[in-house]
Amino acid sequence: MRKVTTLFFVLALLVMAVLPMSVAAQELEGTIKIDGSSTVYPVTQAMAEEFSYVNPRVRVTVGVSGSGGGFAKFNVGETDLSNASREIKESEAEIAAENGIEFTQFVVGYDGITVAVNPENDWANDMTVEELKMIWEPNSSVETWSDVRAEWPDEKIDLYGPGADSGTFDYFTEEINGASGESRSDFTASEDDNVLVRGISGNKYALGYFGYAYYAENSDSLKAVAVNGVLPSPETIAAQEYTPLARPLFVYAKNSSVKRPEVEAFLKFYFENAQEIVPQVGYAPLPSYDEVLAKVEELAK
Repeated sequence: MRKVTTLFFVLALLVMAVLPMSVAAQELEGTIKIDGSSTVYPVTQAMAEEFSYVNPRVRVTVGVSGSGGGFAKFNVGETDLSNASREIKESEAEIAAENGIEFTQFVVGYDGITVAVNPENDWANDMTVEELKMIWEPNSSVETWSDVRAEWPDEKIDLYGPGADSGTFDYFTEEINGASGESRSDFTASEDDNVLVRGISGNKYALGYFGYAYYAENSDSLKAVAVNGVLPSPETIAAQEYTPLARPLFVYAKNSSVKRPEVEAFLKFYFENAQEIVPQVGYAPLPSYDEVLAKVEELAK
């Protein structure tokens, strides 16, 4: 992602050197506040950086507090946009309604929650959903790799995963354990996926899960595990072959915020460039963003 950002920075400088800044860009100013999912963060942060190059008077801040943490701020009016790796819960939507906040959901692209191990792990190349459930279900009796398969090492599995505010945690537990939020608790949890990456990359006997972009960015220090025989990739995710861990990613917008010129311009920039940026970050884009852009324009009227 750093290479992508650098490339766009250079291109932006070249464009700005050749073409004068438009009157609209010169006049566009304000602050856009965004928070939420660490999975969606790489896409939104890349968009925010590129948008700021051509709209330097607009300040876009992107926080990371997990999908649940993001909704907690969004639903009381603290943010304009909320990154989410799951759909908003009914209880969260009710809080938004109580605070007079009307919102619209936008699909950004598709992710595949990646089960990852250390590259030195030469035994866990493919795992079944049933095996993952054995490991992650509440009150699991699995302590060592050999508890999963007898031929695997008799070494303790060190587990890493997202915290309870994470939409990735909600989605993974629902698809693997059968109920959102149902999980063993004796694992290293963090809303920052980079913490999970560092933990797994430094431990031969570790196992964890997070969004595909974090694996793609660190594939030299991680190994992805196939689930039911299918490895995650932009192609298998887009084709819905990587089941059951392929899922949509979202940005939620406060309708009143979209009527502000800087927010409307940012969302249009986001989805006009999503076809190119989303796969560069590591996710699968929508076939077309025309309907998404039309929705933005309708809200801005």
